[in-house]
Amino acid sequence: MAELAIQLDGLTKRFGSRTAVDGVTLNVPHGSVYGLVGPNGAGKTTLMRTMLGFTHASSGTSTVLGKSMPHNRASIYPRIGVIIEEPRFYPFLTGMENLQQIIAARPESISDDQVAKALAAVDMTARADDRVKTYSLGMRQRLGIARALLHDPEVLILDEPSNGLDPPGIRDMRLLLRSLADGGRTVFVSSHLLAEIELMCDHVAVLKDGKIIADGAVEELMRPSTDDGAAPVGLRVTVGVHDPALAKVKLDAIDGVTDVAMGLEPYTVLVTLAPGSGDEQIAGINAHLVGAGVGVHRLEPAAASLEQRFMEIIDGGGVG
Repeated sequence: MAELAIQLDGLTKRFGSRTAVDGVTLNVPHGSVYGLVGPNGAGKTTLMRTMLGFTHASSGTSTVLGKSMPHNRASIYPRIGVIIEEPRFYPFLTGMENLQQIIAARPESISDDQVAKALAAVDMTARADDRVKTYSLGMRQRLGIARALLHDPEVLILDEPSNGLDPPGIRDMRLLLRSLADGGRTVFVSSHLLAEIELMCDHVAVLKDGKIIADGAVEELMRPSTDDGAAPVGLRVTVGVHDPALAKVKLDAIDGVTDVAMGLEPYTVLVTLAPGSGDEQIAGINAHLVGAGVGVHRLEPAAASLEQRFMEIIDGGGVG
């Protein structure tokens, strides 16, 4: 087995003078959930289509399961499951009849047990005999996942799979995709639901204007970085005080404090410490403020979310 499920090297797609995918290089490990995030129009869907050979790359290479694409698509397509954009079905056929149409067109044999297992995985067993025209968007999404799972693929590539799902459906989708990866499959998923990406993914790549401006393990991307993105910085601490303006002045003068900003919550400041800082420095902040006559009623590490880091990365143009 190849070490990487998907490997992109300088992948580029141009439409005339417009570059939709610009020199993308990515390494997607086997058995991982790899998230692709970015603003609307960033090029996520085009990247997926180019990666799979649905549209020809202008330059660069795409390797899926150890084989170059699109030259080896005949041998690779049977080993992957794909949903790009909204899944399409015959509206006047039932969900089961739609799946049977897919099965009839596939070269391999797919058993009734495999169909039942795929439907159960997405909680569509009870609605399998209803016509698709009666389905909500979320139900069509779930049926699309079932269709992609029919042949037990090694890699699942999904474009916004939670689109149209209600909160319980989003949670179930997250648990399903996580379980597929835990069972040895690779899941490559685009999404704009950053909280779900944070909970579900092992790795994340941030796409902006067709370029990857950050990628890495989720916990690495969530670490704050300096303004130029060159190096990580220390802890961020939320400090609750009765006078934020005075607290900011006093904290700006402390060695080891690299930044002090007004907090998002009332009567708080957000303090960024130098690399290597820990509990001793946090205790020093408290002592310094109290000694300067600033009342402190709260002191805790500030947990950055992926959404916060995403906005920092997008606004700042990337990380080093």
